[in-house]
Amino acid sequence: MSEIDNSEVKSAVEKFGEAFEEFKATNDKRLTDLEKKGSTDPLIEEKLDKIEKSMDSMEEINQKLTLQEKNQENVNEKLASFEAMLKRPNVGQTVDDIDKKLEAFHKCMRKGAQNLEPEEIKALTVADDTQAGYYAPPEYINEIIKTLTEISPVRSLAKVIQTSQRSVQIPVRSATFAAQMVSEIGTRSETTGYTAQLEEIPAHEMVAQVHISNQMLEDSSFNLEAEMQQEFTTQFAKKEGQVMTTGTKVNEPEGFTTNAGSTTTGGSGAVTADTLLDLVHSIKTPYNQNATLVFNRTTLAKIRQLKDSAGQYVFQPGMMLTAGTPNTILGFPYVEMPDMADVASSATCVVFGDFRAAYTVVDRVALSVLRDPFTIASTGMVKYMARRRVGGQVVL
Repeated sequence: MSEIDNSEVKSAVEKFGEAFEEFKATNDKRLTDLEKKGSTDPLIEEKLDKIEKSMDSMEEINQKLTLQEKNQENVNEKLASFEAMLKRPNVGQTVDDIDKKLEAFHKCMRKGAQNLEPEEIKALTVADDTQAGYYAPPEYINEIIKTLTEISPVRSLAKVIQTSQRSVQIPVRSATFAAQMVSEIGTRSETTGYTAQLEEIPAHEMVAQVHISNQMLEDSSFNLEAEMQQEFTTQFAKKEGQVMTTGTKVNEPEGFTTNAGSTTTGGSGAVTADTLLDLVHSIKTPYNQNATLVFNRTTLAKIRQLKDSAGQYVFQPGMMLTAGTPNTILGFPYVEMPDMADVASSATCVVFGDFRAAYTVVDRVALSVLRDPFTIASTGMVKYMARRRVGGQVVL
């Protein structure tokens, strides 16, 4: 994740603090009018809407702070594991050998394999998929995975496993042994209750495309590698966010909201302070300590207006109190996920849990890129198609 500038945090602290104080005063006036008159002044509603939009515009830095805090313990571990796997093919190779691989790949993408020298062809690895193409060098894949880890909310919260296989099997424990009290010479009976099974998480195929004009390819100053990397990463991240939130588990990852064990909030078509309190108290204490609330921005706007039984807002602007501390809801950090459902009857619009313990992402460490200069040749464009495999599943 990109570094957060201290001056940026300070500015956000001041602006968000002012906006939230104005928000509370305006919302309190709205609630008073509702209680006394049964209706609110449209001007008050309009003002509240403007303040909320102002607060939304400052949410980006809060999301950075939250994900940076969540990432602190595991992002280096993820990247180190990726780098270890990706560098295995390069064992015994010099820096010059690696540079030649990168150069050959980049030249192939720009001009096509038919324009490469024999030694450059040798530096490439032909993909073993039906659509051919070439495997991207490990160093190129590493940059894509690194950026995915930084910008994907699910990846930042979940456990990530890397594999060279099409699937992985992990043990899932659904019950545990129970301790027992015995006397010094008493009989130790066999305890029961432990159950476990192997859960297979397949890595499903994901494809991204980018079209580049021939004129741009002929321009030596055009950075084709950076353009492809940015486009592929953005497309992969967007699709991952969708399927890891609402995926059906059929030819795609399982979404954490579609898992049978997910708790539904908003059964009456509304999220209240009481339903949120019930939700955060519904999971076991060990998981509660590292838990995060997730929802979309529309739901966040509704939650900001909620008060508990003591009249305190459930939303608290942490940045206003201590620079560098994320905002919280009922004392817990939250992360925006745009693919979450809006507040509606029986919708899973808010999820709370320890994502690192409950959700596992599986990455197959390989990326093939196919250069197709024929399909859209009449438009003066070259099509590039990237293929990779990724899986995701609730495991707790």
